[in-house]
Amino acid sequence: MKKILAVTACPTGIAHTYMAAEALQEAAKQKNVEIKVETRGAVGVENELTPEEIREAHAIILAVDVDVNEERFKGKNVIKVGVAEAIKDANALIEQAISMKAKAVDYHEQVEAIKAERSAERTGVYKHLMNGVSNMLPLVVAGGLIIAISFIFGIKAFDPNDPSYNPIAKALMDIGGGSAFALMVPVLAGYIAFSIAGKPGLAPGLVGGMLASKIGAGFLGGIIAGFLAGYVAKWLRDYIKLPRNFAGLVPILIIPFFSTLIVGLLMIFVIGTPVKSIMDALTGWLTNLSSANAVILGLILGAMMAFDMGGPVNKTAYTFAVGLLGSNVFAPMAAVMAAGMTPPLGLWLATLIAPKKFTNEEREAGKAASILGISFITEGAIPFAAADPFRVIPAIVAGSAVTGALSMYFGATLRAPHGGIFVLFIPNAVGNLLMYTVSIIVGTIVTALLVSVLKTRKNEQ
Repeated sequence: MKKILAVTACPTGIAHTYMAAEALQEAAKQKNVEIKVETRGAVGVENELTPEEIREAHAIILAVDVDVNEERFKGKNVIKVGVAEAIKDANALIEQAISMKAKAVDYHEQVEAIKAERSAERTGVYKHLMNGVSNMLPLVVAGGLIIAISFIFGIKAFDPNDPSYNPIAKALMDIGGGSAFALMVPVLAGYIAFSIAGKPGLAPGLVGGMLASKIGAGFLGGIIAGFLAGYVAKWLRDYIKLPRNFAGLVPILIIPFFSTLIVGLLMIFVIGTPVKSIMDALTGWLTNLSSANAVILGLILGAMMAFDMGGPVNKTAYTFAVGLLGSNVFAPMAAVMAAGMTPPLGLWLATLIAPKKFTNEEREAGKAASILGISFITEGAIPFAAADPFRVIPAIVAGSAVTGALSMYFGATLRAPHGGIFVLFIPNAVGNLLMYTVSIIVGTIVTALLVSVLKTRKNEQ
């Protein structure tokens, strides 16, 4: 029997979300089709779809008018409509889902499916933190690149008091630094809280993040504000019960008011100042790193990026580097991105220099891995690591550690948290571009050589 999954969500999350879910369930029942419906309403996510269910599903129906984390459905048959259409003609949607043919998955789709599955498998604190980081990233990417473009006119061209002043450079700096980067911490905190408590957590999270930014507590203060706001809002949601006629006031009025007030007061009078002191100390230490300490930090960050290729260890290093961009510390970001590019690139090179140690399918996959590598998609190495973990993982960890250490040693900097090789062509996006490129090449070669030495011929296995 073909299994169908569905997600329903409307902007208010009060009525149409559940009407659409009920219509789809009734239509499926009439056609004797198994279905599970995830609802994303004002009180949060209910009946959430698991990675196993998504993997086994024949098709997914998205009856939504808002974002519902569609990345987790990569490689699956997806039908996307508005909630009104699901309410109006659920039978047609079920018929369409049943009639769809199973999709063939290529290498790129396999990697994307792995990423989506990992995202769906996140739980607890890690899940909430990554939700904040993923929603913050577009602001950091856009802001960092726009700031870098402003430097084309001169490093100080945005300053009205500098002889090189240019109004276009100032406008670009206002867009990138004054606006995009200014929203970075509030969005981080807001979506951490949203992940914990749903829509009621968004307002206190955004306000707590804005206060963290104003106080100078940086990304660390934003993370604390996000978790505080989320759990305060969740506690209020779980324990405030009103008569049915007034229940709609709880998620849109009572919880946002009290949670925002509580989080705001705690950030101003209790949390903000101590966290600011910690951030100032961390920024000062990173800014004044000795050469030896810089190499050690790069070595650790590089190894972490390759260890689980997009998993919790990788994301910890990445989040650390991204958070420092708001404090104008750019060297760790350079080390992290270079080290994240190295594993797929090294495996691609290994398929070229030692082809007999790979199957035909792996050699073809190596070509795709090279594209993923230059695009800074570390997960491109996962199929190779899954097939031979005890040989591949040590090799890619060593190569990435070398890359991270060299990047820090050469003092390379990076203002954008993503983009891979493509950001290298933007003037001033990368500091010490030549040696940064050398770092990536050396790490790629180290990875390829180690893989070639450690792996055995396929016909011997």
